[in-house]
Amino acid sequence: MALADKDRIFTNLYGAQSWGLEAARKRGNWDGTAGIIAKGRDWVIEEMKNSGLRGRGGAGFPTGMKWSFMPKQSDGRPSYLVVNCDESEPGTCKDRDIARHDPHTLIEGCLLAGFGMGAHAGYIYIRGEFYNEGVTLQAAIDEAYEAGLLGKNAAGSGWDFDLYLHRGAGAYICGEETALIESLEGKKGMPRLKPPFPAAVGLYGCPTTVNNVETIAVVPEILRRGATWFSSFGRPKNSGTKLFCIQGHVNKPCNVEEEMSIPMRELIERHAGGVRGGWDNLLCVIPGGSSTPLLPKAICDDVLMDFDALREHKSGLGTAAVIVMDKSTDLIKAIARLAAFYKHESCGQCTPCREGMGWQARLMNRMVEGNAEIEEIDLLENVTRRIEGHTICALADGGVWPVQGLIRHFRPMMEDRIRQYKARSLPMAAE
Repeated sequence: MALADKDRIFTNLYGAQSWGLEAARKRGNWDGTAGIIAKGRDWVIEEMKNSGLRGRGGAGFPTGMKWSFMPKQSDGRPSYLVVNCDESEPGTCKDRDIARHDPHTLIEGCLLAGFGMGAHAGYIYIRGEFYNEGVTLQAAIDEAYEAGLLGKNAAGSGWDFDLYLHRGAGAYICGEETALIESLEGKKGMPRLKPPFPAAVGLYGCPTTVNNVETIAVVPEILRRGATWFSSFGRPKNSGTKLFCIQGHVNKPCNVEEEMSIPMRELIERHAGGVRGGWDNLLCVIPGGSSTPLLPKAICDDVLMDFDALREHKSGLGTAAVIVMDKSTDLIKAIARLAAFYKHESCGQCTPCREGMGWQARLMNRMVEGNAEIEEIDLLENVTRRIEGHTICALADGGVWPVQGLIRHFRPMMEDRIRQYKARSLPMAAE
C-alpha cells in the first residue's frame, strides 16, 4: 500500500503551489499552533517520544529523547535550537526541496521545537550553495514575523521566539553538529570533542540542540495529528513517513514522501519508474546517501527501507538518498569517486582521517585501473578498519564505509580488474 495523500506531511514538495504564507495556511500550516504550545513543554516532548520519530539527518537518534536532554530549568544561560540545512551528502536533496517549496512547515516546526526544548531563539544554518533556497526561506521568515507568528508572543502563544537564517560556505564537515556550531560562531568549521555535548555546552557555550530540517519540519503535523497517527506508519522503532531521494539509473528520478519500512524494490518501481533496463539489470544500490555501504541486487530484492533492516545488512538508511546503479556502472570507479570526495572534505583535524582519506583515495585510483596487487585489497580493508571509529566525528567512518561495502560484496570484480591489468601489462614487459 502506498502512502495516502491525506497522510502526506509535505503537500507542496514539488512546488505546484506557492510557498508563501497564505498558500501554506490553506495547506494546514500554522493551524492551532498556540493551542499546541498551551499543552506545555512536557506534553510536547512526551508526544515526540511516543511518535517514535528518529532523526532524519542520517544518525537516526530518537528526537524526543534528544530534546529531553535540554535543561528543564534555566541557569541564566539562554537555550538555542539549531537547524542543520547544510545538506551536503552526495545524493541527498530533500531538505533543499523543503526549504524552497514548503518553508513554513520548517518555520512552524522551529517554533514548536524551540518551545519544547525551552529555547527562545533558533538558527537555521543553510548550505552556501543553496542561494535561491536561502532567499525563499528568508522571505518566508519575514512573512512569519509580519503575521506575528515569530517574535514576541509568537503565534499568540505567549512564547517569544526569534528565528535567524545563517549561510554557510559550502563545507561538508559543517553538517556535523559541533562543526556547524563552530562555524555558526564564526570559527573554522571543525568538530569538537564530546563530552560536553551541545545540550550542556553548545552554541555560545549555552544549551543547544541541533536537528535536521526534515526532522523539525514534520514536528507540527505530528503534534497536530498525534503521536499514534505518526507511529502507525512503518515498523516499531522505525516509525513515520520519510522523504526518499531516488536517483541514478532509474527511469524517473524523484523525491517522494513514503511510509518507512517500504520494500526498496517497491519504492523504486512505484515512484521512480523502475531500474533502467528492468530490475534484472540492477547491479547495486547505495540506500542512504554516499556514506552508506552499497547493497548488491540479491539484497535489494527484498530489503526494507528503514534503519534496522538496512543495519542488519551492514548498511544504513542515512538520509534515505537511494542511488541506483545498473550493470553498465564501473563500480570501482564510482566508489573511487566517493573516496576522492571524502578526502577533499576532511577537515584535517584527526590524523587517521587526514592521512587515511588521502591514502585510501590514491589506492582506490590504482584499483580503478587494476594497477595493484590482489593482496592490497586486504590491506585496503585493514586500513579502513583502523580509520573507522578512531576520529572525533563520523566523517572518516562515512568515508571508508563505501569502500568496505565494495570489498564486502564485489571483491571478485576488484580481483578481475587487477588480473586484467596484469594480463595487459605482461606482453608489454616481454617486449
